[in-house]
Amino acid sequence: MMFKDYVSLTKPGIIFGNLIAAASGFFLAAKGNIDWFLLLIVLIGTACIVAAGCIINNYVDRDIDLKMSRTKDRALAQGRISVGSALFMALVLGTIGFALLHLYTTVYAVLFGAIGLLVYVGLYTLKYKRNSVYGTLVGSLSGACPPVMGYVSVSNGFDVGAAILLLTFCFWQIPHSYAIAICRFDDYKAANIPVLPVKYGIQTARYHMYVYIVAFAVAALFLFERGFVGNVYALVITLMSIYWIYLVKAGYNVDDEKAWGRRLFVFSIIMIMVFSVLISVDYVNYEPVGLAFTHYLSMVIA
Repeated sequence: MMFKDYVSLTKPGIIFGNLIAAASGFFLAAKGNIDWFLLLIVLIGTACIVAAGCIINNYVDRDIDLKMSRTKDRALAQGRISVGSALFMALVLGTIGFALLHLYTTVYAVLFGAIGLLVYVGLYTLKYKRNSVYGTLVGSLSGACPPVMGYVSVSNGFDVGAAILLLTFCFWQIPHSYAIAICRFDDYKAANIPVLPVKYGIQTARYHMYVYIVAFAVAALFLFERGFVGNVYALVITLMSIYWIYLVKAGYNVDDEKAWGRRLFVFSIIMIMVFSVLISVDYVNYEPVGLAFTHYLSMVIA
């Protein structure tokens, strides 16, 4: 039981989702030229840093966790794990994560790892989550860092591709988070967490969802417009974004808003998984063509 409690502190589901995002950013930048050892280091480093942030979040939120049915049995909230043990575990994992990224990847990966952790803990968890309706917007930046960490580990620079990834994941997280809040409306209300659906109502949240889903689609399609990905990616992302908007509009049921929220939540997960897979496999790599042309010219001249 104790081992399971320690594992649960790290929020394995969140780690898994962030690792998929980090790997997709890595594959997009690598364009088929994959350094498997580097990928392994990026994933381990990212997992450790995300785990450290989740443990600190569990520590800070242990009081409000007791007010929510979904979280009331968490180990720190129930006192099954001491605060000192949890924070020491966070320190060890964070140190391992940053050390691995520092030794084997790039300064940009370390930078975005630090940004993600500091925003998640310092701004979102400690400041905005309990006090502002904008907590979701702030938190979206930390959640968008893992794919950028994967990307810059390969590119060794923050270019337009990294910027598009950052924006795309930021925009995706907002309707995703609102869907969670709608599913768990009573929990968030009981804990007095001022997320938009609770503070201003679900109808207001719907209007915001439209805006951020469109913003997500536009940002995602910039990867196609800038030549990073292919036609299959563009078609699938366009159709799925249209269906996402359809779910927000036509799928809404005033008599069962929680079920509607669950459908939006599930589809948002499918959306980002498909996005991650597509940028991993439907990349555009002009380098082989250029090399082949150069080789052909050298043969002709010779």
